[in-house]
Amino acid sequence: QVQLVESGGGLVQAGGSLRLSCVASGIIIGVYSMGWYRQAPGKQRELVAVLTNGGSSTNYADSVKGRFTISRDYGKNTVYLQMNSLKPEDTAVYYCNAAQVGTDYWGQGTQVTVSS
Repeated sequence: QVQLVESGGGLVQAGGSLRLSCVASGIIIGVYSMGWYRQAPGKQRELVAVLTNGGSSTNYADSVKGRFTISRDYGKNTVYLQMNSLKPEDTAVYYCNAAQVGTDYWGQGTQVTVSS
């Protein structure tokens, strides 16, 4: 059974930092593209950052470039999202995703709230 369990969300003031973690079980993250998505109230889910399988490249939404960093620890089978200089518009539920051709897994999400 595949599980992606996110943690690290919370309430932070604008300008602050948080680090999200996504612990994977039932899959080996090294053979998946691992991504973070977010969904704010009344908005569609959007890609925040993705680390392609094998870690060959990363892609970020324009809105988070220079502030967020995605990384993974193969030994812990965990993906991280370091979020710095947080803004109120970063407030959303953040979801971890593992994707391969024909396969797509999601975590349950973790709430990030940034106060002004």
